[in-house]
Amino acid sequence: MNEEDPYLWLEDVTGEQALDWVRARNQETTGRLATGPQFDRLRDGLRAVLDAEGKIPQVVRRGGYLYNFWQDAANPRGLWRRTTLEEYRKDSPAWEVLLDVDALARAEGENWVWQGAAALRPDYRLALVSLSRGGADATVVREFDIDEHRFVKDGFTLPEAKSRMGWIDADRVYVGTDFGEGSMTSSGYPRLAKEWRRGTPLDQAVTVFEGSTGDVSASAYHDPAPGFERDFVIRMIDFYRSHLYLRPPQGELVRIEVPEDAETSVHHEWLLVRTRSPWRTGGHDYPAGVLLATGFEEFLAGEREFATLFEPDSRTSLEDFQWTRHHLLLTVLRDVTSELLVLTPAQAPARAGESWACSELPGAQAMGTASILDTNPEDDDEFLALTSSFTTPPTLSRGVVGGGSEVLKQAPAFFDSDGMTVDQYFATSDDGTRIPYFVVRPREARGERTLLTGYGGFELSRTPDYSAIMGHGWLERGGTYVLANIRGGGEYGPEWHTQAIKSQRHKVYEDFASVAADLVRRGISSPRGLAIQGGSNGGLLMGVMLTRYPELFAAIACQVPLLDMRRYHRLLAGASWMAEYGDPDVPDEWAYISEYSPYQNLRAPDGERPYPPVLFTTSTRDDRVHPAHARKMVARMRELGHSAVDYYENIEGGHGGASNNEQSAFRWALVLDFLWTATDPG
Repeated sequence: MNEEDPYLWLEDVTGEQALDWVRARNQETTGRLATGPQFDRLRDGLRAVLDAEGKIPQVVRRGGYLYNFWQDAANPRGLWRRTTLEEYRKDSPAWEVLLDVDALARAEGENWVWQGAAALRPDYRLALVSLSRGGADATVVREFDIDEHRFVKDGFTLPEAKSRMGWIDADRVYVGTDFGEGSMTSSGYPRLAKEWRRGTPLDQAVTVFEGSTGDVSASAYHDPAPGFERDFVIRMIDFYRSHLYLRPPQGELVRIEVPEDAETSVHHEWLLVRTRSPWRTGGHDYPAGVLLATGFEEFLAGEREFATLFEPDSRTSLEDFQWTRHHLLLTVLRDVTSELLVLTPAQAPARAGESWACSELPGAQAMGTASILDTNPEDDDEFLALTSSFTTPPTLSRGVVGGGSEVLKQAPAFFDSDGMTVDQYFATSDDGTRIPYFVVRPREARGERTLLTGYGGFELSRTPDYSAIMGHGWLERGGTYVLANIRGGGEYGPEWHTQAIKSQRHKVYEDFASVAADLVRRGISSPRGLAIQGGSNGGLLMGVMLTRYPELFAAIACQVPLLDMRRYHRLLAGASWMAEYGDPDVPDEWAYISEYSPYQNLRAPDGERPYPPVLFTTSTRDDRVHPAHARKMVARMRELGHSAVDYYENIEGGHGGASNNEQSAFRWALVLDFLWTATDPG
């Protein structure tokens, strides 16, 4: 396409002309795809899965209670509630409802969607509750009295914005929000971090840090750990680079002098640093992906000796780490399968070569996913862990490091996995790199319909966990499901990601295409039977597959996608992702972005390499990835004469595409039934 984009009017999110276009496309798509008994059965079955009482109510422990947010058929917007551990152990716990979001929405005439709550330690009576209209990232924040089950009159309140707010104490908070002109970054997030005292107007909040307009965001937070009370400021320069500052009671901010791209955290006496690139310090060379520890106060005084807590190899990476009171829990990926480890610290400060005691935390499954859901690092060594696999429903366990564990909840099976097999294979990408992928197959895959998905961005790992949606909507029907662990993700640590950013972005798409070709080579699928699906950055992946590799696929579902990479940085939060993709306004960077940008690489139909049928879905209320990406792509494809293109835009739902179970069931039924019908392996 030339620089004159004829579809800029579709970037007017709620403009009448744009919404008229959306309604017309929705009517066409639902009239064609969302009809008939097959669709109705699938939609109703998915809704039953999403509303099932047997789902595990996932909880976090705060003080003496376990807190949960719950949605079902009777409570589509959800209930914020709590119970005790003793009650939670029962098959049918008694829950204390704190906030009924459906009732609140009816009373206030708003389409409220729950976005979480932050409670004030140590008594957890006051909370900052975040609610959004229709599921957007922008939220309204209100102070809530948990014991009284009501919002605090004249309490802390923020109008709708992409805000950051957290407790300092009962009378003070740190806040970043839209304070007016110049207070937000070009990415649409707070540029100013302020301290706000109860009973004073918001405009009298005191600025504690001011970032640059070109930064992603600025924020501040308070660590209330007894004996280690500290305040910190974070300047997020781009998606991967940040500065962490200590804010002392008096005096200037003190920057923690670690690499800008490192993940840094402070817990009690410890400073932890996880590197994203090689780092030389204290006379030692540390590789990317290593986790280091030293004493925090000693580091501030100039100490640069670190203990190495984890070092990756060609098969392993560090996925996550969380503290309990006396231990550090690691989640490690080994060829994309989870392992849980317990580290017990030595005395601070740690020294290079000094080992922390390490042992395995039991519970992880072969070819499965394990994660630590919650710990209480100020109180004890208790943890909550969730484990699952492609064919094994989730199990929620409670444990105490060194004291055993118990199964609290076991989810029922939401699809029949009897006889299903799970295998891991490796494809070879264009540059010779081995790309892992998982294949989940019923005992008898009927017709070899295969659904391949992937993400490939932002160092996010896709792991082999249980999906009731895919199980019920695809596997149980006889289809094969494939998860590709392509570069750009974090499955093999930071370098698996950095190999495929900016000018090397083409590797993401080459990896995915190599997996598709390998599926055909192994006889697992065929081009006529291979469908693909992805969302957000994975939606960009789908757009590139459509325009660059159309001959490999029978059908494509492209959800909440980025597609116009010429203007992505000018739309909503897009500017925050330039560290991933590059800056289209820089000619040298646009040169490589333009090679794959789907919107700019659309072509008219031809007989040699026709586009497969494609369904685009998005949300009007997505204020992260602009719905115009999908809108403009469809408009341009229709203009060029492509007939096998469908579009559906949910009016609410945010970046997740749906704000309740009814919308989720409809959206997934639309996607999965479209892909099933469009594939014809013969």
